Amino acid sequence: MPWRDAILSRALPHPILSFMLSTKITDSNAHGQDSSYFLGWQEYEKNPYHPIGNPDGIIQMGLAENQLSFNLLESWIKNNPSATVFKKNDESLFKEIALFQDYHGLPSFKNALVKFMSDIRGSTVTFDPKNLVLTAGATSASETLVFCVANPGDAFLIPTPYYPGFDRDLKWRTGAEIVPIHCSSANGFRITRSAIEDAYQEAQKKDLKVKGIFVTNPSNPLGTSLTNHELDLLFNFISTKNIHLISDEVYSGTVFSSPNFISVMEVLKNKNLINTEVSKRVHIIYSLSKDLGLPGFRVGAIYSGNDDVVAAATKMSSFGLISSQTQYLLSEMLSDRKFTKLYLSENSRRLKHRQETLVKGLEKVGIRCLKGNAGLFCLVDMRHLLKSQTFQGELELWEKIVYDVRLNISPGSSCHCSEPGWFRVCFANMSEETLILAMQRVKSFVNSIMSKKNNRNRHQQILHNSARRTKSLPKWVFSLSLNQIEVGEKR
Repeated sequence: MPWRDAILSRALPHPILSFMLSTKITDSNAHGQDSSYFLGWQEYEKNPYHPIGNPDGIIQMGLAENQLSFNLLESWIKNNPSATVFKKNDESLFKEIALFQDYHGLPSFKNALVKFMSDIRGSTVTFDPKNLVLTAGATSASETLVFCVANPGDAFLIPTPYYPGFDRDLKWRTGAEIVPIHCSSANGFRITRSAIEDAYQEAQKKDLKVKGIFVTNPSNPLGTSLTNHELDLLFNFISTKNIHLISDEVYSGTVFSSPNFISVMEVLKNKNLINTEVSKRVHIIYSLSKDLGLPGFRVGAIYSGNDDVVAAATKMSSFGLISSQTQYLLSEMLSDRKFTKLYLSENSRRLKHRQETLVKGLEKVGIRCLKGNAGLFCLVDMRHLLKSQTFQGELELWEKIVYDVRLNISPGSSCHCSEPGWFRVCFANMSEETLILAMQRVKSFVNSIMSKKNNRNRHQQILHNSARRTKSLPKWVFSLSLNQIEVGEKR
């Protein structure tokens, strides 16, 4: 299979040069790039779909990118040109911004960002800019936070399925380990106390020190937000075990239907845990890559009530700063509260429409999706299309979808899903016309599979009926009928 060849070609570094390099470089598996999640991207890049230039190319449905409200951002920039030319009250700010080097970040940007984070949460909680550390995206924030709270060999418990990039972000350079909290489709992949306990016990069997639980809320790839019950379980567990809770909330602004998103900050407030020992072990990761659709701006943040974590993370942030011009532009944009309110409302409406388009399109061909209320993707159930209910069967189906149907989607196994047959399908990184084309391709593919299955079933039924008839006849009749068939076939 092509994907196997790709894995083997990168798994073997040049034998002469490899001894001169760090094992972090030569051990490609540690980075996680050999996952089918990344291999699908590579196949897309070789043959990308374009409505005119390459209409038969691969459609990228493996990229969680929000392009649905980009016109709103462009409109704001057009109406506020001074933000891009670094002027205020007709005075140039170019020199001031160009020479700004404080890795604590522009105060105006940090103030605007925490207000935006509060607005997303319905102003139920407030954030102190002194507890905010700016990083070059959520990837940097995740790694930095793990560096701050864990030693090499320490472990984090993470509910499955989870974002494939965590194998790189949390483990590759930090030396930390991930122990999965196995969740089941039987309850919609919700976190249970027994699943958390099982993961903790598994870590102890491996002689791993558990430093915390790491969750994504809303979840990638589930497209669901954590319930009050799940959050209660998490807080009770970290309180009992005296460990950390890291909540990746980069999709907090993508919620488009009920239930509402509940941040860990709201839980701290509702439980009267602000400024307690527990609050010092609860941390948030945030980014503007998903909510505003600005992954190229590399804007991420760590929010923590732990002064030691904030101090250490701030020092480490010097290895991955956000450019001062980016901070200035976004401070102006996010300070426009009228605009941000409009953006969040309209973006939510568009996400809801697009998600419903995908869900209904798949339902028409007999494919259901996990019910979601957030995110830029759906977790899609294709178990009935597998030849075998195994992860091998899942990869075989994934390969057909990538190479034959020409859609890049992410198999559940790349997200460490404990059950084969689930796939993450993104819907916000393309035009509606492209999404409709993708649904047409899926329809043709499913119809082809079902047609072959029906033919096999009919053939088996014919054989079964024939066997039943022959049992009721004398042997000489059966023997004669076989001879007639042989004569007929020779003609």
